[in-house]
Amino acid sequence: MSESDKYIIAGLGNPGQRYAFTRHNIGFIVLDELSQKLGASFSDDKKFLIAKTSFETKTIFLLKPQEFMNLSGKAIATNATKYKISSQKILVIHDEVDFPFARIKVKFSGGHAGHNGLRDIIEKLGTNDFHRIRFGVGRPEKESPIDVSDFVLSNFSSEEKKELPKLIQNTTQMALEWLKTN
Repeated sequence: MSESDKYIIAGLGNPGQRYAFTRHNIGFIVLDELSQKLGASFSDDKKFLIAKTSFETKTIFLLKPQEFMNLSGKAIATNATKYKISSQKILVIHDEVDFPFARIKVKFSGGHAGHNGLRDIIEKLGTNDFHRIRFGVGRPEKESPIDVSDFVLSNFSSEEKKELPKLIQNTTQMALEWLKTN
């Protein structure tokens, strides 16, 4: 197997039931759907959950870091080094407060825009040259007493929950399209 046919798709989130269905955990939620679609099961490596699967002729490592959001980079960098995967073959799925809820966009490279998970990934990989799927979770209203860090750790609203299944399917499809074209 050549290095060019191996990929990492990492979903960002925080470990534990307390955070399971929060906005900040949308990366984990999408990865669970993607693992089902690809018939993959996660195994626990203490610092991350990992599933090895295939798509077309490619080997895919699905990765959920388990050291909280601001330490996401270590698991990604460790596995990129271990499996000899270049940063251009890494896709990170994460929440995006600068997008309104339901806006989803694929992006290559760029800064972290204050996202601590992305900040740590850039630092640990030593580059920002990786792909991202940015899943819009919105931000609190200007008049709201809740700050952004508490907002992303809150659950989706009942209206948002109605839309989530379709959005998760769409995001999963975007990840598969990314695999087809990269």
